Amino acid sequence: MKEAGLKPDAPGHNRPPLTYKDAGVDIDAGDDLVEHIKPLARSTNRPGVMGGLGGFGGLFDLKAAGFTDPILVSGTDGVGTKLKVAIEAAVPDTVGIDLVAMCVNDIVVQGAEPLFFLDYYASGRLDVDVGRRLVAGIAEGCRRAGCALVGGETAEMPGMYVDGDYDLAGFTVGAAERNALLPRSDIAPGDVVLGIASSGPHSNGYSLVRRVVERSGLKYSDRAPFADATLGEALLEPTRIYVKQLLQVIRGTGAIKGLAHITGGGLPGNVPRCLPDGLRARLDARTWKAPPVFRWLRDVGQVPTDDMLRTFNCGLGMIVMVAQADAARVATALKEAGETVSEIGTIETAPTDEADCVVDHAESLWRS
Repeated sequence: MKEAGLKPDAPGHNRPPLTYKDAGVDIDAGDDLVEHIKPLARSTNRPGVMGGLGGFGGLFDLKAAGFTDPILVSGTDGVGTKLKVAIEAAVPDTVGIDLVAMCVNDIVVQGAEPLFFLDYYASGRLDVDVGRRLVAGIAEGCRRAGCALVGGETAEMPGMYVDGDYDLAGFTVGAAERNALLPRSDIAPGDVVLGIASSGPHSNGYSLVRRVVERSGLKYSDRAPFADATLGEALLEPTRIYVKQLLQVIRGTGAIKGLAHITGGGLPGNVPRCLPDGLRARLDARTWKAPPVFRWLRDVGQVPTDDMLRTFNCGLGMIVMVAQADAARVATALKEAGETVSEIGTIETAPTDEADCVVDHAESLWRS
């Protein structure tokens, strides 16, 4: 019996064999990147981590982390089109911090301590140096948040991405004691709203940011009109991670009733997420200062104020809700933890069919 195979005149006869590397996937490069990642992951270890990289899943011991009646809180996110700025500016070093920040800031608002983090990094062709720099940023973000990098996935997918492009996604799991979950149910009219400063646009609105850059005619290598840095460096300022500071104040004061992470949707889209039905926040934009980048984006893009408020954080990365009697000591504790804090508004009863977050005097944000 003849062996099955190509006939002498069939397509492919006498052609060299194809390998996975010929198809665009370099397993050796992937293994090389893993070796770079291992010490970065070890640098993020914390109580509760079991084992290391290399298994099919990451293990974590909640009891060893000190919890007695824990509720798990999870979050996942990406960096959005801020990645395009990082790629075009050839600066992949800080978007890993953004990736961690967007996940851990989302779960700390529920009173949860981030415990571990996993990442997903995909590209059309694996560049080991870029991958190492990306993961170094992720590890730095994990150290800032106090969580462990316990695993991840590196995918090389030729044909899926244009050469030089890459994508990032992240996933975090945290825990809170059952009786310490936020928001609390006692948020009420008369409570005070505190705002914690952002470091810039964080990781939201970059599709609009990139259009404004196009309109400006500037290159990412040019000096930024609003900062002592290149435009690329200024726009890649990483998202501020508020985890350790907030956990310290949550546990130290016992006075924080609710938190809101200001991401896509801005203040109007995120503040109401921690408010009970029938309540709204009334904020006074004259009480905080927006970083100069927002004024530049607004002026160059002629972006309407409503769009600015719904697209960007406009200078506030985190919102804190406390009773009026506790506002001063919570603000002091946050400042002592290293944050820039302003008293920006109050909670009030919401009239029917009106917005759940009102920003008064918003035009003042764009004045010098």
